[in-house]
Amino acid sequence: MKDDSQASTSVWMATSETPTQSRLKESIRTDVCIIGAGIAGLTTAYLLGREGRSVVVLDDGLIGGGMTGRTTAHLTNAYDDRYVEIEKLHGGEAARLTAESHTAAIDKVSEIVSAENINCDFEWLDGFLFAQTRDEVGLLRDELAAAHRAGLVGVEKVARAPLDSFDTGPALRFPRQAQFHPLRYLNGVARAVMTESGRIFGQTHASRIEGGTSARIETSHGPVVTSEVVVVATNTPVNDRVAIHTKQAPYVTYVIGVQVPRDSVTRALYWDTGDPYHYVRLESDKQKPYDLLIVGGEDHKTGQANDGDERYGRLEQWTRERFPQMHEVEFRWSGQVMEPADGLAFIGRNPLDEDNVFIATGDSGQGMTHGTIAGMLLTDLIQGRKNKWKDLYSPSRIRLKAIPEYASENINVAGQYAGYVTAGDIKSDSELKRGEGAIMREGIGKIAVHRDHAGNLHKLSAICPHLGCVVAWNSSEETWDCPCHGSRFSAEGRVYQGPANSDLPSNND
Repeated sequence: MKDDSQASTSVWMATSETPTQSRLKESIRTDVCIIGAGIAGLTTAYLLGREGRSVVVLDDGLIGGGMTGRTTAHLTNAYDDRYVEIEKLHGGEAARLTAESHTAAIDKVSEIVSAENINCDFEWLDGFLFAQTRDEVGLLRDELAAAHRAGLVGVEKVARAPLDSFDTGPALRFPRQAQFHPLRYLNGVARAVMTESGRIFGQTHASRIEGGTSARIETSHGPVVTSEVVVVATNTPVNDRVAIHTKQAPYVTYVIGVQVPRDSVTRALYWDTGDPYHYVRLESDKQKPYDLLIVGGEDHKTGQANDGDERYGRLEQWTRERFPQMHEVEFRWSGQVMEPADGLAFIGRNPLDEDNVFIATGDSGQGMTHGTIAGMLLTDLIQGRKNKWKDLYSPSRIRLKAIPEYASENINVAGQYAGYVTAGDIKSDSELKRGEGAIMREGIGKIAVHRDHAGNLHKLSAICPHLGCVVAWNSSEETWDCPCHGSRFSAEGRVYQGPANSDLPSNND
Protein backbone atom coordinates (compact mmCIF):
# COMPACT_ATOMS: atom_id res chain seq x y z
CA MET A 1 0.00 0.00 0.00
CA LYS A 2 1.09 3.56 -0.56
CA ASP A 3 2.77 5.52 2.22
CA ASP A 4 0.87 8.81 2.33
CA SER A 5 2.70 10.07 5.39
CA GLN A 6 4.25 13.42 4.50
CA ALA A 7 5.86 14.49 7.74
CA SER A 8 9.02 12.36 7.63
CA THR A 9 11.39 10.95 5.06
CA SER A 10 13.77 8.04 5.54
CA VAL A 11 17.33 8.16 4.23
CA TRP A 12 16.34 5.46 1.71
CA MET A 13 13.47 7.52 0.36
CA ALA A 14 15.79 10.51 0.03
CA THR A 15 18.57 8.63 -1.77
CA SER A 16 16.79 6.45 -4.31
CA GLU A 17 14.87 7.08 -7.49
CA THR A 18 11.98 4.63 -7.69
CA PRO A 19 10.23 4.64 -11.06
CA THR A 20 6.47 5.08 -11.02
CA GLN A 21 4.66 1.98 -12.26
CA SER A 22 1.67 2.51 -14.53
CA ARG A 23 -1.87 1.92 -13.32
CA LEU A 24 -3.66 -1.29 -14.29
CA LYS A 25 -5.80 -0.27 -17.27
CA GLU A 26 -7.70 -3.44 -18.18
CA SER A 27 -8.78 -6.75 -16.67
CA ILE A 28 -6.12 -9.44 -16.97
CA ARG A 29 -5.40 -13.04 -16.00
CA THR A 30 -2.22 -14.44 -14.43
CA ASP A 31 -0.96 -17.48 -12.53
CA VAL A 32 -0.24 -15.55 -9.33
CA CYS A 33 -1.49 -12.13 -8.21
CA ILE A 34 0.51 -10.50 -5.42
CA ILE A 35 -0.86 -7.55 -3.46
CA GLY A 36 1.97 -5.38 -2.15
CA ALA A 37 5.27 -4.34 -3.75
CA GLY A 38 7.42 -4.48 -0.63
CA ILE A 39 10.18 -6.98 0.07
CA ALA A 40 7.83 -9.91 0.75
CA GLY A 41 5.73 -9.35 -2.37
CA LEU A 42 8.59 -8.68 -4.77
CA THR A 43 10.79 -11.50 -3.47
CA THR A 44 7.87 -13.88 -4.00
CA ALA A 45 7.29 -12.48 -7.49
CA TYR A 46 10.98 -12.78 -8.34
CA LEU A 47 11.35 -16.39 -7.20
CA LEU A 48 8.09 -17.53 -8.86
CA GLY A 49 9.06 -15.78 -12.09
CA ARG A 50 12.33 -17.67 -12.19
CA GLU A 51 10.29 -20.86 -12.08
CA GLY A 52 8.22 -19.85 -15.07
CA ARG A 53 5.06 -18.67 -13.32
CA SER A 54 3.29 -15.60 -14.69
CA VAL A 55 3.02 -12.98 -11.94
CA VAL A 56 1.16 -9.70 -11.50
CA VAL A 57 2.00 -7.37 -8.58
CA LEU A 58 -0.47 -4.66 -7.51
CA ASP A 59 0.33 -1.76 -5.21
CA ASP A 60 -1.32 1.55 -4.27
CA GLY A 61 1.88 3.48 -4.76
CA LEU A 62 5.60 3.09 -5.37
CA ILE A 63 7.78 0.01 -5.13
CA GLY A 64 8.79 -0.24 -1.48
CA GLY A 65 6.48 2.68 -0.68
CA GLY A 66 5.19 1.08 2.51
CA MET A 67 7.23 -0.16 5.46
CA THR A 68 10.14 -1.49 3.37
CA GLY A 69 11.13 2.11 2.71
CA ARG A 70 10.98 2.88 6.44
CA THR A 71 13.10 0.04 7.78
CA THR A 72 16.67 0.42 9.03
CA ALA A 73 17.56 -2.56 6.82
CA HIS A 74 19.39 -4.86 9.22
CA LEU A 75 19.81 -8.35 7.73
CA THR A 76 20.31 -10.51 10.76
CA ASN A 77 19.80 -13.91 12.36
CA ALA A 78 20.25 -12.38 15.83
CA TYR A 79 16.59 -12.76 16.67
CA ASP A 80 14.81 -9.69 18.06
CA ASP A 81 12.59 -11.70 20.39
CA ARG A 82 15.62 -13.74 21.51
CA TYR A 83 16.24 -17.44 21.01
CA VAL A 84 15.66 -17.97 24.72
CA GLU A 85 12.02 -16.91 24.23
CA ILE A 86 11.51 -18.81 20.96
CA GLU A 87 12.83 -21.95 22.62
CA LYS A 88 10.56 -21.39 25.62
CA LEU A 89 7.41 -20.84 23.52
CA HIS A 90 8.04 -23.18 20.59
CA GLY A 91 10.74 -25.66 21.59
CA GLY A 92 14.32 -26.33 20.61
CA GLU A 93 13.65 -27.53 17.07
CA ALA A 94 11.62 -24.39 16.32
CA ALA A 95 14.49 -22.24 17.57
CA ARG A 96 16.86 -24.13 15.27
CA LEU A 97 14.56 -23.64 12.28
CA THR A 98 14.19 -19.95 13.13
CA ALA A 99 17.96 -19.49 13.06
CA GLU A 100 18.26 -21.55 9.89
CA SER A 101 15.56 -19.62 8.03
CA HIS A 102 16.94 -16.17 8.88
CA THR A 103 20.45 -17.28 7.95
CA ALA A 104 19.10 -18.59 4.65
CA ALA A 105 17.31 -15.27 4.05
CA ILE A 106 20.55 -13.29 4.39
CA ASP A 107 22.23 -15.70 1.98
CA LYS A 108 19.31 -15.39 -0.46
CA VAL A 109 19.55 -11.59 -0.51
CA SER A 110 23.28 -11.88 -1.18
CA GLU A 111 22.59 -14.39 -3.96
CA ILE A 112 19.99 -12.14 -5.62
CA VAL A 113 22.27 -9.09 -5.38
CA SER A 114 25.01 -11.04 -7.17
CA ALA A 115 22.77 -12.74 -9.71
CA GLU A 116 21.04 -9.51 -10.75
CA ASN A 117 24.05 -7.23 -10.28
CA ILE A 118 22.10 -4.91 -7.96
CA ASN A 119 23.99 -1.85 -6.71
CA CYS A 120 22.48 -1.55 -3.24
CA ASP A 121 25.51 -1.26 -0.92
CA PHE A 122 25.11 -4.84 0.32
CA GLU A 123 27.76 -5.42 2.99
CA TRP A 124 28.65 -8.36 5.26
CA LEU A 125 29.14 -7.25 8.87
CA ASP A 126 29.36 -8.53 12.41
CA GLY A 127 26.47 -7.79 14.76
CA PHE A 128 26.81 -7.07 18.47
CA LEU A 129 24.17 -7.52 21.18
CA PHE A 130 25.07 -5.74 24.42
CA ALA A 131 23.33 -5.26 27.77
CA GLN A 132 21.42 -2.03 28.28
CA THR A 133 22.43 -2.08 31.96
CA ARG A 134 24.94 -4.05 33.99
CA ASP A 135 22.02 -5.87 35.60
CA GLU A 136 21.12 -7.39 32.20
CA VAL A 137 24.49 -9.01 31.49
CA GLY A 138 23.00 -12.33 32.58
CA LEU A 139 20.60 -12.14 29.63
CA LEU A 140 23.60 -12.38 27.31
CA ARG A 141 24.80 -15.58 28.94
CA ASP A 142 21.38 -17.21 28.52
CA GLU A 143 21.04 -15.98 24.92
CA LEU A 144 24.50 -17.25 23.99
CA ALA A 145 23.60 -20.74 25.17
CA ALA A 146 20.24 -20.62 23.36
CA ALA A 147 21.85 -19.38 20.13
CA HIS A 148 24.34 -22.23 20.24
CA ARG A 149 21.53 -24.75 20.79
CA ALA A 150 19.77 -23.19 17.78
CA GLY A 151 22.82 -23.96 15.65
CA LEU A 152 24.50 -20.54 15.61
CA VAL A 153 27.75 -21.97 16.94
CA GLY A 154 29.77 -19.03 15.59
CA VAL A 155 28.19 -16.64 18.09
CA GLU A 156 30.68 -15.73 20.80
CA LYS A 157 30.89 -13.59 23.91
CA VAL A 158 33.36 -10.71 23.71
CA ALA A 159 34.54 -8.23 26.33
CA ARG A 160 32.85 -5.30 24.58
CA ALA A 161 31.43 -4.20 21.24
CA PRO A 162 34.05 -2.46 19.04
CA LEU A 163 33.00 1.09 19.86
CA ASP A 164 35.56 3.64 21.06
CA SER A 165 33.06 6.25 22.21
CA PHE A 166 31.58 4.17 25.02
CA ASP A 167 32.14 0.88 26.79
CA THR A 168 29.21 -1.43 26.14
CA GLY A 169 30.50 -4.03 28.56
CA PRO A 170 30.20 -7.72 27.57
CA ALA A 171 28.53 -8.36 24.23
CA LEU A 172 27.60 -11.22 21.93
CA ARG A 173 29.18 -11.15 18.47
CA PHE A 174 27.01 -12.56 15.68
CA PRO A 175 29.14 -13.19 12.55
CA ARG A 176 27.89 -12.93 8.93
CA GLN A 177 25.19 -10.36 9.42
CA ALA A 178 24.56 -7.83 6.65
CA GLN A 179 23.04 -4.50 5.65
CA PHE A 180 21.94 -2.87 2.39
CA HIS A 181 19.96 -0.02 0.84
CA PRO A 182 16.47 -1.54 0.79
CA LEU A 183 14.89 0.61 -1.93
CA ARG A 184 17.80 0.25 -4.33
CA TYR A 185 17.61 -3.49 -3.72
CA LEU A 186 13.87 -3.59 -4.42
CA ASN A 187 14.28 -1.51 -7.56
CA GLY A 188 16.75 -4.12 -8.78
CA VAL A 189 14.46 -6.99 -7.86
CA ALA A 190 11.56 -5.25 -9.63
CA ARG A 191 13.63 -4.90 -12.81
CA ALA A 192 14.42 -8.61 -12.65
CA VAL A 193 10.72 -9.47 -12.14
CA MET A 194 9.76 -7.53 -15.24
CA THR A 195 12.63 -9.10 -17.21
CA GLU A 196 11.05 -12.48 -16.42
CA SER A 197 7.76 -11.16 -17.92
CA GLY A 198 6.26 -10.30 -14.56
CA ARG A 199 4.02 -7.23 -14.47
CA ILE A 200 3.98 -4.60 -11.72
CA PHE A 201 1.21 -2.01 -11.47
CA GLY A 202 1.22 1.01 -9.18
CA GLN A 203 -1.59 3.41 -8.29
CA THR A 204 -3.81 0.30 -8.19
CA HIS A 205 -5.82 -0.37 -5.05
CA ALA A 206 -7.02 -3.95 -4.53
CA SER A 207 -10.44 -3.21 -3.06
CA ARG A 208 -11.76 -6.79 -2.90
CA ILE A 209 -9.86 -10.09 -2.73
CA GLU A 210 -11.63 -13.41 -3.24
CA GLY A 211 -9.97 -16.83 -3.39
CA GLY A 212 -11.38 -19.93 -5.00
CA THR A 213 -10.88 -21.92 -8.18
CA SER A 214 -10.51 -18.70 -10.13
CA ALA A 215 -9.40 -16.08 -7.62
CA ARG A 216 -10.68 -12.58 -8.25
CA ILE A 217 -9.01 -9.32 -7.25
CA GLU A 218 -11.14 -6.24 -7.84
CA THR A 219 -9.56 -2.81 -8.02
CA SER A 220 -11.09 0.45 -6.85
CA HIS A 221 -11.01 1.95 -10.34
CA GLY A 222 -12.57 -1.01 -12.17
CA PRO A 223 -10.19 -3.55 -13.77
CA VAL A 224 -10.17 -7.08 -12.32
CA VAL A 225 -7.30 -9.56 -12.01
CA THR A 226 -8.14 -13.27 -12.05
CA SER A 227 -5.52 -15.79 -10.98
CA GLU A 228 -4.86 -19.29 -9.74
CA VAL A 229 -3.20 -18.00 -6.56
CA VAL A 230 -3.34 -14.82 -4.46
CA VAL A 231 -0.58 -13.58 -2.13
CA VAL A 232 -1.45 -10.72 0.25
CA ALA A 233 1.84 -9.09 1.24
CA THR A 234 0.64 -5.75 2.61
CA ASN A 235 2.58 -5.72 5.92
CA THR A 236 -0.66 -6.70 7.65
CA PRO A 237 -3.44 -8.54 5.78
CA VAL A 238 -6.13 -6.33 4.25
CA ASN A 239 -8.27 -9.35 3.37
CA ASP A 240 -8.90 -10.41 6.99
CA ARG A 241 -11.31 -9.00 9.52
CA VAL A 242 -10.21 -10.88 12.64
CA ALA A 243 -8.26 -14.13 12.06
CA ILE A 244 -4.70 -12.76 12.12
CA HIS A 245 -5.29 -9.42 13.83
CA THR A 246 -6.05 -11.07 17.18
CA LYS A 247 -2.62 -12.75 17.04
CA GLN A 248 -0.40 -9.72 16.48
CA ALA A 249 -0.14 -6.11 17.57
CA PRO A 250 1.05 -2.99 15.72
CA TYR A 251 3.86 -0.86 17.15
CA VAL A 252 5.31 2.42 15.91
CA THR A 253 9.11 2.60 16.03
CA TYR A 254 11.20 5.76 15.64
CA VAL A 255 14.49 6.36 13.81
CA ILE A 256 17.00 9.18 13.55
CA GLY A 257 19.91 9.54 11.14
CA VAL A 258 22.73 11.62 12.65
CA GLN A 259 25.93 12.86 11.06
CA VAL A 260 29.16 11.48 12.54
CA PRO A 261 32.76 11.99 11.36
CA ARG A 262 33.70 9.46 8.68
CA ASP A 263 35.19 6.24 10.10
CA SER A 264 34.56 7.36 13.70
CA VAL A 265 32.24 4.40 14.33
CA THR A 266 33.21 0.80 13.59
CA ARG A 267 31.06 -0.62 10.81
CA ALA A 268 28.78 -3.24 12.37
CA LEU A 269 25.21 -3.75 13.50
CA TYR A 270 24.45 -3.02 17.15
CA TRP A 271 21.51 -3.82 19.44
CA ASP A 272 20.98 -3.47 23.17
CA THR A 273 18.76 -5.56 25.44
CA GLY A 274 16.35 -2.75 26.32
CA ASP A 275 12.59 -3.09 26.08
CA PRO A 276 12.02 -1.50 23.66
CA TYR A 277 15.55 -2.08 22.47
CA HIS A 278 17.79 0.29 20.49
CA TYR A 279 19.23 -0.67 17.11
CA VAL A 280 22.14 1.01 15.35
CA ARG A 281 23.95 0.85 11.99
CA LEU A 282 25.97 3.09 9.65
CA GLU A 283 25.20 4.34 6.15
CA SER A 284 27.85 5.98 3.97
CA ASP A 285 27.66 8.15 0.88
CA LYS A 286 30.93 8.70 -0.97
CA GLN A 287 29.67 12.13 -2.03
CA LYS A 288 29.44 13.31 1.60
CA PRO A 289 32.30 13.97 4.03
CA TYR A 290 30.56 12.19 6.93
CA ASP A 291 28.85 8.92 7.80
CA LEU A 292 25.22 8.67 8.84
CA LEU A 293 24.61 6.85 12.11
CA ILE A 294 21.11 5.35 12.03
CA VAL A 295 19.58 4.80 15.47
CA GLY A 296 16.11 3.44 16.23
CA GLY A 297 13.87 2.57 19.16
CA GLU A 298 11.31 4.17 21.50
CA ASP A 299 8.47 1.90 20.25
CA HIS A 300 4.85 2.20 21.39
CA LYS A 301 1.52 0.69 20.43
CA THR A 302 0.19 2.36 17.28
CA GLY A 303 -2.39 5.05 17.97
CA GLN A 304 -1.80 4.92 21.73
CA ALA A 305 0.67 7.79 22.08
CA ASN A 306 1.09 11.15 20.36
CA ASP A 307 4.49 12.24 21.59
CA GLY A 308 6.73 11.59 18.60
CA ASP A 309 8.84 14.69 19.15
CA GLU A 310 9.63 13.57 22.70
CA ARG A 311 10.58 10.09 21.49
CA TYR A 312 12.84 11.50 18.79
CA GLY A 313 14.36 13.67 21.51
CA ARG A 314 15.03 10.67 23.73
CA LEU A 315 16.67 8.85 20.81
CA GLU A 316 18.90 11.85 20.21
CA GLN A 317 19.83 12.02 23.90
CA TRP A 318 20.60 8.27 23.99
CA THR A 319 22.77 8.65 20.90
CA ARG A 320 24.61 11.76 22.07
CA GLU A 321 25.50 10.11 25.40
CA ARG A 322 27.09 7.16 23.60
CA PHE A 323 28.38 8.84 20.44
CA PRO A 324 29.45 12.33 21.58
CA GLN A 325 31.13 12.90 18.22
CA MET A 326 27.72 13.16 16.55
CA HIS A 327 26.78 16.36 14.76
CA GLU A 328 23.31 17.32 13.55
CA VAL A 329 20.28 15.09 13.07
CA GLU A 330 19.72 14.86 9.30
CA PHE A 331 16.77 12.44 9.17
CA ARG A 332 13.83 11.55 11.38
CA TRP A 333 11.25 8.94 10.43
CA SER A 334 9.00 6.29 11.88
CA GLY A 335 7.74 2.91 10.76
CA GLN A 336 5.25 0.32 11.92
CA VAL A 337 6.22 -3.11 13.20
CA MET A 338 3.77 -6.00 13.51
CA GLU A 339 4.52 -7.99 16.67
CA PRO A 340 3.11 -11.53 16.75
CA ALA A 341 2.16 -12.67 20.24
CA ASP A 342 4.40 -15.74 20.01
CA GLY A 343 7.38 -14.04 18.34
CA LEU A 344 7.25 -15.65 14.88
CA ALA A 345 5.96 -14.32 11.56
CA PHE A 346 2.80 -15.62 9.89
CA ILE A 347 3.63 -16.91 6.41
CA GLY A 348 1.47 -19.39 4.52
CA ARG A 349 -2.16 -20.16 3.73
CA ASN A 350 -4.57 -17.64 5.18
CA PRO A 351 -6.76 -19.11 7.97
CA LEU A 352 -10.50 -19.39 7.24
CA ASP A 353 -9.88 -18.65 3.57
CA GLU A 354 -9.61 -20.61 0.33
CA ASP A 355 -6.54 -22.83 -0.06
CA ASN A 356 -5.10 -20.60 -2.79
CA VAL A 357 -4.90 -17.42 -0.66
CA PHE A 358 -1.56 -16.85 1.09
CA ILE A 359 -0.36 -14.13 3.46
CA ALA A 360 2.92 -12.80 4.85
CA THR A 361 2.83 -10.69 8.02
CA GLY A 362 4.20 -10.45 11.56
CA ASP A 363 7.65 -9.09 10.75
CA SER A 364 8.52 -8.74 14.46
CA GLY A 365 11.11 -6.06 13.77
CA GLN A 366 12.98 -8.18 11.21
CA GLY A 367 11.04 -7.36 8.09
CA MET A 368 13.96 -7.69 5.67
CA THR A 369 14.70 -11.31 6.58
CA HIS A 370 11.07 -12.24 7.27
CA GLY A 371 10.09 -10.77 3.89
CA THR A 372 12.77 -12.82 2.18
CA ILE A 373 11.75 -15.96 4.09
CA ALA A 374 8.20 -15.29 2.86
CA GLY A 375 9.37 -15.28 -0.74
CA MET A 376 11.22 -18.57 -0.30
CA LEU A 377 8.51 -20.35 1.69
CA LEU A 378 5.53 -19.14 -0.35
CA THR A 379 7.26 -20.11 -3.59
CA ASP A 380 7.66 -23.67 -2.30
CA LEU A 381 4.04 -23.84 -1.10
CA ILE A 382 2.64 -22.45 -4.35
CA GLN A 383 4.82 -24.80 -6.38
CA GLY A 384 3.64 -27.78 -4.32
CA ARG A 385 6.98 -28.51 -2.67
CA LYS A 386 7.61 -29.48 0.93
CA ASN A 387 9.29 -26.89 3.11
CA LYS A 388 10.45 -27.62 6.65
CA TRP A 389 9.58 -24.04 7.73
CA LYS A 390 5.90 -24.47 6.85
CA ASP A 391 4.61 -25.38 10.32
CA LEU A 392 6.94 -22.96 12.08
CA TYR A 393 5.41 -19.96 10.29
CA SER A 394 1.90 -21.32 9.76
CA PRO A 395 -0.71 -18.53 10.12
CA SER A 396 -3.10 -21.10 11.62
CA ARG A 397 -0.87 -21.97 14.55
CA ILE A 398 -1.84 -21.33 18.16
CA ARG A 399 0.86 -21.90 20.77
CA LEU A 400 -0.64 -22.64 24.19
CA LYS A 401 2.33 -21.10 25.99
CA ALA A 402 1.65 -17.80 24.19
CA ILE A 403 -2.03 -17.58 25.23
CA PRO A 404 -1.34 -15.11 28.09
CA GLU A 405 0.30 -12.74 25.57
CA TYR A 406 -2.61 -13.21 23.14
CA ALA A 407 -5.04 -12.39 25.96
CA SER A 408 -3.08 -9.34 27.11
CA GLU A 409 -2.95 -7.81 23.62
CA ASN A 410 -6.64 -8.40 22.99
CA ILE A 411 -7.63 -6.94 26.36
CA ASN A 412 -5.63 -3.87 25.32
CA VAL A 413 -7.58 -3.72 22.04
CA ALA A 414 -10.92 -4.06 23.84
CA GLY A 415 -10.00 -1.12 26.03
CA GLN A 416 -9.61 1.13 23.00
CA TYR A 417 -13.35 1.00 22.28
CA ALA A 418 -13.83 3.24 25.31
CA GLY A 419 -13.01 6.04 22.87
CA TYR A 420 -16.67 6.03 21.83
CA VAL A 421 -17.82 7.46 25.15
CA THR A 422 -14.98 9.82 26.04
CA ALA A 423 -14.97 13.54 25.30
CA GLY A 424 -13.22 14.77 22.19
CA ASP A 425 -9.73 16.30 22.13
CA ILE A 426 -11.24 19.69 21.23
CA LYS A 427 -14.66 21.29 21.48
CA SER A 428 -14.45 23.39 18.33
CA ASP A 429 -12.46 23.21 15.10
CA SER A 430 -11.47 26.83 15.71
CA GLU A 431 -8.96 25.49 18.24
CA LEU A 432 -6.91 23.83 15.48
CA LYS A 433 -3.80 25.49 14.12
CA ARG A 434 -2.46 24.76 10.64
CA GLY A 435 -1.04 21.26 10.37
CA GLU A 436 -2.95 20.01 13.41
CA GLY A 437 -5.61 17.35 13.81
CA ALA A 438 -7.87 16.26 16.66
CA ILE A 439 -10.96 14.22 17.50
CA MET A 440 -14.10 16.25 18.13
CA ARG A 441 -17.45 15.07 19.41
CA GLU A 442 -20.38 15.98 17.17
CA GLY A 443 -23.72 14.97 18.61
CA ILE A 444 -23.50 11.32 19.68
CA GLY A 445 -20.64 10.59 17.28
CA LYS A 446 -17.03 11.58 16.76
CA ILE A 447 -15.29 13.16 13.81
CA ALA A 448 -11.63 13.50 12.89
CA VAL A 449 -10.80 17.12 12.10
CA HIS A 450 -7.63 18.34 10.40
CA ARG A 451 -6.56 21.82 9.35
CA ASP A 452 -4.01 21.52 6.55
CA HIS A 453 -0.99 23.76 6.09
CA ALA A 454 -2.93 26.00 3.71
CA GLY A 455 -5.58 26.55 6.38
CA ASN A 456 -8.29 24.36 4.80
CA LEU A 457 -10.41 22.27 7.17
CA HIS A 458 -11.05 18.56 6.58
CA LYS A 459 -13.70 16.65 8.53
CA LEU A 460 -13.79 12.85 8.42
CA SER A 461 -15.51 10.02 10.18
CA ALA A 462 -13.33 9.12 13.16
CA ILE A 463 -14.35 5.45 12.96
CA CYS A 464 -11.83 3.02 11.47
CA PRO A 465 -13.59 1.01 8.72
CA HIS A 466 -11.81 -2.18 9.78
CA LEU A 467 -13.48 -2.96 13.13
CA GLY A 468 -14.82 0.39 14.28
CA CYS A 469 -12.22 1.81 16.66
CA VAL A 470 -11.91 5.59 17.05
CA VAL A 471 -8.73 6.75 15.31
CA ALA A 472 -6.15 9.07 16.91
CA TRP A 473 -4.09 11.93 15.47
CA ASN A 474 -0.37 11.31 14.98
CA SER A 475 1.24 14.75 14.92
CA SER A 476 4.76 13.60 14.02
CA GLU A 477 3.58 11.86 10.82
CA GLU A 478 0.37 13.89 10.34
CA THR A 479 -1.74 10.74 10.02
CA TRP A 480 -4.80 9.20 11.63
CA ASP A 481 -3.83 5.97 13.39
CA CYS A 482 -6.12 3.22 14.67
CA PRO A 483 -5.21 2.17 18.23
CA CYS A 484 -6.80 -1.27 17.83
CA HIS A 485 -5.13 -3.00 14.88
CA GLY A 486 -2.84 -0.37 13.39
CA SER A 487 -4.69 0.92 10.33
CA ARG A 488 -3.28 4.28 9.23
CA PHE A 489 -4.78 7.04 7.12
CA SER A 490 -3.44 10.26 5.61
CA ALA A 491 -4.52 13.57 7.11
CA GLU A 492 -7.18 13.73 4.38
CA GLY A 493 -8.43 10.23 5.22
CA ARG A 494 -6.79 8.08 2.55
CA VAL A 495 -5.96 4.58 3.81
CA TYR A 496 -2.31 3.74 3.36
CA GLN A 497 -1.82 0.90 5.83
CA GLY A 498 -4.11 -1.99 6.70
CA PRO A 499 -5.90 -3.90 7.94
CA ALA A 500 -8.47 -1.29 6.88
CA ASN A 501 -8.87 -1.38 3.10
CA SER A 502 -10.98 1.74 2.55
CA ASP A 503 -10.69 5.43 3.34
CA LEU A 504 -12.17 7.36 6.27
CA PRO A 505 -15.45 8.75 4.88
CA SER A 506 -15.68 12.51 4.51
CA ASN A 507 -17.78 14.31 7.07
CA ASN A 508 -17.60 17.77 5.51
CA ASP A 509 -20.88 19.70 5.48
